[in-house]
Amino acid sequence: MPVSLTAATITALGIDPGSNITGWGVVRERSGKLELLGCGALHVKGDTFSEKLASIYHGLHAVIEEYGPTEAGVEQVFSARNILSAIKLAQARGAAVAACASFDIPVLDYEPTQVKKTIVGVGRAEKEQVAFMVHRLLGGAPIGGPMDVTDAVAIALCHLTLRRFRRLEELQKGELKGGWKASR
Repeated sequence: MPVSLTAATITALGIDPGSNITGWGVVRERSGKLELLGCGALHVKGDTFSEKLASIYHGLHAVIEEYGPTEAGVEQVFSARNILSAIKLAQARGAAVAACASFDIPVLDYEPTQVKKTIVGVGRAEKEQVAFMVHRLLGGAPIGGPMDVTDAVAIALCHLTLRRFRRLEELQKGELKGGWKASR
């Protein structure tokens, strides 16, 4: 009897953190079928940087309460124009991870090139190519808003795809997390 590489249903939150706009996307995979549950952009508000971080935290907290994701993927900080920008981006990312942690949601990090390679097949793909493939993978589901939203949905899709590969590796080693055993 073959062993399924996916749980019956998994819901992943993808996050593209930013200190001005944080994109988010929630994708459910049910028996290998992908469905976009919701996506959007948090237009970060606040007069001080700490207020902006709180805006990210509370905005994602509300998204998590509404959609109930069980896992999350977040884009890694990869570069910035200057060190101050990199620090702000890292702090915005920290606020996003803290929101997930407050619900005990495991978070995995993904480099932008890894997301592009997983979704498009090329690590240096253009944003328009990523958007096209995200649209195709989700059966034409509409994704509006800034590119941060499409990027976040791509991160969720990347997470679900790479999750299947991780589970396949576990299966090949003889065990799957969650108590599943490989049948021979």
